[in-house]
Amino acid sequence: MKVSRGYVRRLTLTREQAAALDVQGHAARAMWNLLHEWWTWGGRRRRPTLKQADEAIRQARKDIPWLADLPAQAAQQVLKTYMGAWKNFFEGRARPPEFKSRVRSRMAVDVPQGRDLDVRRLSRHVGRVRIPKVGVVRFRWSGPIPGVGRESGRVSGARLVTDALGWHVVFRTEQERPDPTPHPGPAVGIDRGVHVPLALSDGNDQRHGPWLRPKEAERLLRLERKAARQNRARKPFERTSNRLHRTYDQIAGLRARAKRRRYDWQHKTTTKIADEYGLVVTEKLRLANMIYSAKGTVEAPGKNVRQKSGLNRVMLDEAHGRTVDLLEYKLAERGGRLLPVPAAGTSQTCSRCGHRDPASRSGIKFSCTSCGWVGHADTNAALNILNAAGLGRVRTWSPAPVGCEASTTRRAA
Repeated sequence: MKVSRGYVRRLTLTREQAAALDVQGHAARAMWNLLHEWWTWGGRRRRPTLKQADEAIRQARKDIPWLADLPAQAAQQVLKTYMGAWKNFFEGRARPPEFKSRVRSRMAVDVPQGRDLDVRRLSRHVGRVRIPKVGVVRFRWSGPIPGVGRESGRVSGARLVTDALGWHVVFRTEQERPDPTPHPGPAVGIDRGVHVPLALSDGNDQRHGPWLRPKEAERLLRLERKAARQNRARKPFERTSNRLHRTYDQIAGLRARAKRRRYDWQHKTTTKIADEYGLVVTEKLRLANMIYSAKGTVEAPGKNVRQKSGLNRVMLDEAHGRTVDLLEYKLAERGGRLLPVPAAGTSQTCSRCGHRDPASRSGIKFSCTSCGWVGHADTNAALNILNAAGLGRVRTWSPAPVGCEASTTRRAA
């Protein structure tokens, strides 16, 4: 079995190297925008070929000198990524490609050939990589990389990306592993929520604290208020001041730190679950619909808009979709399986008797109005998710609204 993974490492750049990477990042973004304008010019009747697009890129690198600062292979990778974006759109997986904003988009430069990187480990915490037109750059060695040193596998390429904390390198690696044997672990149902991030049907709930420490959260609030004051002082259509830009950068740095801590917790938690359980049952959630704004329209304004806005922020902060993606590939590597089931009624149905009544749930407490069973609402939902897969107390009925005859349940064999 061939396993492809990405390993992110933080680069340690000099001032000259950081400036050179910034130039390449802006050139890659400009190349994307020029390609998109050239590709969409003339409407749907014009269908250029891949060969014509390649010739257009080569000519643009000759006509515009600063586009030549981007390595030729990186420019070809921009074309490949752009074509992949259109393919994803035609197959219904994503929106059509758009122009990349200088402010909102993240700068990225591809190094498609792994042989050009010459990745080596220098010491316990320091490694080095060779970047085209930048030179030898050191990075923080925070873990082994397949294909480097004594590690089996190979580095097939890399992607240089930036965020509020600086430039990073993402190594693309390939590694041959034996096909996994079926995981002998038990089955578990997982309910993703806000009060309990991951509630497991066996009671082994996975929780976390705030992503920011108290002093960091206090500083973030102070910076957000400062940015609001500076923005109010700015006249309409006036250019953003350097001070306001600096405040925005400080806010982005704190949020990026919280994002990294969330990602670290998700990786560690999903690895622990994948090691322990052979089958994980989750509910199919339409997250895009769940975080939809309740503002409404002018003719029909929404209700509890501020409360719904706060709930949406908390749900986005949990990143439940990424948790499922991490679980899916980690379970597959270990011989486990992820099974999604419909989510309708899991939070309103009693896992003991199967009676469904919205009045049974009150906040985080679930008290069945039929059999009187009392428990945590998230644990009850996790048990119902496991039941829906036929692995716990299996329903023998279709969920019915309140007032219909209650059904019976049986134990799975």
